[in-house]
Amino acid sequence: MTLQERLIEDVALIHISGRVTVNEGADVLGDRLRQLVEEGRTKLVLGFGDVPYVDSTALSVLLRARATLARRGGALKLLHVRGHVRELLEVTQLLRVFEAFDSDAEAVASFASPS
Repeated sequence: MTLQERLIEDVALIHISGRVTVNEGADVLGDRLRQLVEEGRTKLVLGFGDVPYVDSTALSVLLRARATLARRGGALKLLHVRGHVRELLEVTQLLRVFEAFDSDAEAVASFASPS
C-alpha cells in the first residue's frame, strides 16, 4: 500500500494505492492519519480509486480517524469508493456514516457547506 498526499486549500487529499489490511498497510494508514491530525489537519479526504480490497482492520482505522476528527470539529470523507470497498461499506452500512464523493472538487467543496 502507498499513500500520496496533496493539499487543496485546507483539505488534505490522501490517495491510497493497494490493499489495506491488517498485514498490508492498515497500520501505516492509521499512523499517517494520526500524524495529520496532530499537525492540525482536520479536513481529510481519502481516495480509494486504486484500492481493490480492505478488511475490518482498515474499517476500524477509518472509524477511529473519523471519531477523532469529529471531536476536533473536522471530518473524514471518502473519494472514488468502488468495487469490493463499496460493497463492504454498503454491507456494514458505513456509507451512511461516511460521506463519499466521485470527484476531488465535490469532496473539497463539501467542506465549505454544512454537512
